[in-house]
Amino acid sequence: MYSFEPNEEQQMLIDAVGKYAENDLRPAAHDAEENHDLPLKLISKGWELGFLQASTPEVYGGFGERSAVTGALAVEEMAFGDLAGALAVLTPSLFATPILLGGSEEQKQQYLPAIVGGDWAPYTAALMEMSFDFDPSALKTTAKADGGSYVLNGEKIFVPFAKDAEAMIVYANFNGVTQGFIVDKNAAGLAISDEREKIMGLNALPMYRLRLENVTASRLGGASGHDFGLILSAMRIASASAALGVAKSSFEYAKNYAKEREAFGVKIAQKQAIAFMLAEMATEIEAMRLLTWEAAWKLDNNKEDACVSAYLAQTGSADMAMMVTDRGVQIYGGHGYIRENPVELLLRNGRGFAMLLGLAIV
Repeated sequence: MYSFEPNEEQQMLIDAVGKYAENDLRPAAHDAEENHDLPLKLISKGWELGFLQASTPEVYGGFGERSAVTGALAVEEMAFGDLAGALAVLTPSLFATPILLGGSEEQKQQYLPAIVGGDWAPYTAALMEMSFDFDPSALKTTAKADGGSYVLNGEKIFVPFAKDAEAMIVYANFNGVTQGFIVDKNAAGLAISDEREKIMGLNALPMYRLRLENVTASRLGGASGHDFGLILSAMRIASASAALGVAKSSFEYAKNYAKEREAFGVKIAQKQAIAFMLAEMATEIEAMRLLTWEAAWKLDNNKEDACVSAYLAQTGSADMAMMVTDRGVQIYGGHGYIRENPVELLLRNGRGFAMLLGLAIV
């Protein structure tokens, strides 16, 4: 059974990521959101913490082994500082981790050492599509075999750093099954929007739309392909972990404010309505954290129901993040609705978890 106590290496990573989140990401979050810009220096500092490197075996240029549990812990801590900054730091993992999980030996040797051993570089992945009934297991983007390669057609949305990406994994429907395909920079037929996505939150993270018209690509895993369910579960756990970080941040802000703010001669934390809200927020965060840890542990241990647990963790954490960040604004009252207040941004970012998938992976 999984342990509730992080081991020594996990604790060291949590501490390092926590300091980066608190001292670097959080102070920069507001300006980055307003200016629609994340300084490369800030992203590079997070990259130097070695999250991806510690998840990659030495033979491919890293110094550790992948663990979904360790990844979940790190993503939560980083998202506690700022969601956009965390996703930016982790963007190269969207390309490297699927290759590690399902790539051929040739693909691992070709891409992983350069990514893991170098400076932060915008390798990315494209999963989401503009569809009311979006289903990652029934994509509209298609792939067809063409000799030894594959041809992609379709459109993708919310692709981080697509404009400058060295390479990306595009997920497409291949004979009724979702598979990943490696598309190199400047591939013929690949069109990337000039304008960034305009959405409620995450404005500091540059995301773009793609159009693929007969784009030639190589299949992740080679001719035999790969298990997309494993990759999707890793994405769901990452999303749940990020939601936990955002919710925890809003809760901490609200709790501290309630303990300091006075109304009618008493701290508002002593008011029953506020106290009950804070208690429910804390309870839901803890419940979803345990569900997420369990899903990550099952994924690490190849349990048959890992995919189901990952789905429950993602959907449950999305609802929890929406509730907690909304309550955070409520507890602040009118101050919480002001653009300068951090809980306002947390609410906007928290709303995205119900709709955004594939922006992080553990």
